[in-house]
Amino acid sequence: MKVSVDQDLCCASGLCVMKADQVFDQREEDGVVIVLDEAPPLDQHEAVRAAAAACPTLAIQLSE
Repeated sequence: MKVSVDQDLCCASGLCVMKADQVFDQREEDGVVIVLDEAPPLDQHEAVRAAAAACPTLAIQLSE
């Protein structure tokens, strides 16, 4: 799995961090998402999929 985000679409809701905090974080200054691990291990895939599904602006892209 490869994870990327469109930071221009991010509305800083933080749902991705709540779902997959080992893969996503937020910038201090504005809360926009940052990817901590662009190729997360298999045990994180379910959480990453949940984070992408929960994103209100669909800013998270996954390729499998």
